[in-house]
Amino acid sequence: MLGVRSCATIAEAAGILSGDRQAVLLGGGTLVMRDVNEGRLTEGTLVRITDPAFRQMSTGGPRIELGAGVTMAQVLASRELAFLHPAARAIGGPAIRTMATVGGNLFAAAPYGDFTVALLALDAQVVLQAGYGTGRGVPLEEFLAGRDRGSVSGLVAGVQFSRPANQAEFHFRKISRVKPKGISVLSIAAHLPLQGGRAAQPRIAYGAMAPTPIRARGVERALEGKALDAAAIQAARQAALEGCRPATDAVASEWYRREVLPIHLGRLLAGEPR
Repeated sequence: MLGVRSCATIAEAAGILSGDRQAVLLGGGTLVMRDVNEGRLTEGTLVRITDPAFRQMSTGGPRIELGAGVTMAQVLASRELAFLHPAARAIGGPAIRTMATVGGNLFAAAPYGDFTVALLALDAQVVLQAGYGTGRGVPLEEFLAGRDRGSVSGLVAGVQFSRPANQAEFHFRKISRVKPKGISVLSIAAHLPLQGGRAAQPRIAYGAMAPTPIRARGVERALEGKALDAAAIQAARQAALEGCRPATDAVASEWYRREVLPIHLGRLLAGEPR
């Protein structure tokens, strides 16, 4: 039997989830309700949170905080988050975006999870709350590695990251066969701060090129301290596939993803249209 329990606070929900292995958090429902409807989830308790803090955004300062229950539609409605609009718009159609949440996207398996790719390029931290204690911040990359191993503990209460000093230095690109809302062949997010015309601590992330979103560390090394000229872009393309483990699925083959990634990375770095 599958039941539903509503919680007035994030702490109450975290306490239930930490004490009941069959309890599952119900956010926007785009992942969980699919499992319910398709018969993969038939026992336990669905935990929903009514705490307004779960859906709050703090976007006015240099440090941005998004509650895990914030929807893609909320992100798109925020002028302060304009640099994230392409990533939020990549999540399904309008109906899906009114339900799909920031926290839920962290658990979307490849080739989904495009918004998480953007967060990874922004060096985001995930706020985890275990039981009735206070939340703790975990680097998103560490969180994703734990998710892959099934060792994540605690309720995802939100994400935090620094606002790009120059929003024009943040880029996101989703490659799909069906537009505007097809499933990703791959996605790329890049934060490319410049100092004196040269890349300073660039961060590049990929989606659908491994079981979870990953950092493109080879590309980051190739670009560090370089002007974004033809030579640097060529070096980045040559390093593009380092660490990649794409899958073959109904959307694209492993071979195809490997073939087109360097092309689209080069176009993004060069500022070419999609």
